[in-house]
This record gives sequence, structure tokens and C-alpha cells, in this order.
Amino acid sequence: MWIDGDSSPKATTSTTPRLLMRGGLRQILADERGAATAELVLATPLLLLLIMSIAQFALWMHASHIAQAAASQALSTTRVLGGTTARGQIEANQILQQLGSGPLRDPRAIVSRSPDRAAVHVEGSVIQVVPFLTLTAEGDAVGPVERFRSGAQP
Repeated sequence: MWIDGDSSPKATTSTTPRLLMRGGLRQILADERGAATAELVLATPLLLLLIMSIAQFALWMHASHIAQAAASQALSTTRVLGGTTARGQIEANQILQQLGSGPLRDPRAIVSRSPDRAAVHVEGSVIQVVPFLTLTAEGDAVGPVERFRSGAQP
């Protein structure tokens, strides 16, 4: 016996198609159950990629500053009166050993000196945080070579 007083189960099943026709279909389509899970599945990898990209950019900036500091120090050693490219190379290597062991990998310094100017170029690869993204950090320093001039020469 049914509680409503209806004795046949057909009365409840015959109303189901009518519910779908009236507004039940709209109600089923408007149902948002599981939407948060789908959004989370899409948003989490994008958020992690954004965080990793920020970290990669910060490491690249730090490595660039290390390369620039090594180039500046090597230039100041190379361009002084009596300075040589060998002394500049040693200075660059010492700075890179002290500072470059973190984010800057495989650093290389190229020191050159002519009678009028000295130049240092430092480059290396940056630690990889984001997969398949290889960045290079560079630092350049160029300046005139110090020369002694007597007071008689203009």
C-alpha cells in the first residue's frame, strides 16, 4: 500500500517523463555537481606553472647579477695599470666560484685587453626549474685601459 493513497506504482513512473519535459531537463543541465573538481583539475597545473615560472625568472635574474658582478670585478683587475688578461681571468674565476655555485651553471669568462680598452664577457646556463626551458645568463663589462701620462703630454 502506498502512503499517498495511490495503489499503483504506475502513477509515479508516468510522471517522470513529464518532469523531464517541463523543467527537469533544465534542472539536470543546470546541476553543477562536480564543477569544482573539474575547475581544480584545470587550475592547479596552471597555478603550479605560474609559480615555477616566477621562480625561474628570479633564478635567471640572480644568475645575471652574478655574471655581471664577475665581469665588473674582472674588468677592474684587467684595466688597471699593469693589469693583464690572465689576472682578469683569475679574478673572474674566483668570483664565479664564490657566487656562481648556486643558480649559474658552467660559467665561462672571456677576458680581452687591447692597448686602449679591456672587455670581459661572462656567460653560463641557469638552473632549470621549468621543464624544457633553458636560459642563459650573461654579463658584459667594457672600459678604457688606465695609462700613465706625464704632465707634458696633452
